Amino acid sequence: MANTKSAKKAYRSSEKKNLVNTARVNRIRTHIKKVDAAIKASDESKAREAFKALEPEIMRGVTKKVLKLNTASRKLTRLASAIRKIKK
Repeated sequence: MANTKSAKKAYRSSEKKNLVNTARVNRIRTHIKKVDAAIKASDESKAREAFKALEPEIMRGVTKKVLKLNTASRKLTRLASAIRKIKK
């Protein structure tokens, strides 16, 4: 455990940030699962709707430094291409 007062405060604040970041990552994962489920069910309209909800969540994760931009872009691109393939 931390010894100094400032180190104790840093530990407390890092614990709070950890809770917030974990919740944010879980929310992103839930949205991704919804898009995947719609893709597997071949429901294009539901998949597009879920994707529209997912995109701002992922980009918010990028601005809050939970995800890297390239990771977020890769995930969005792969999901978007999977949605496009539903038509065919």
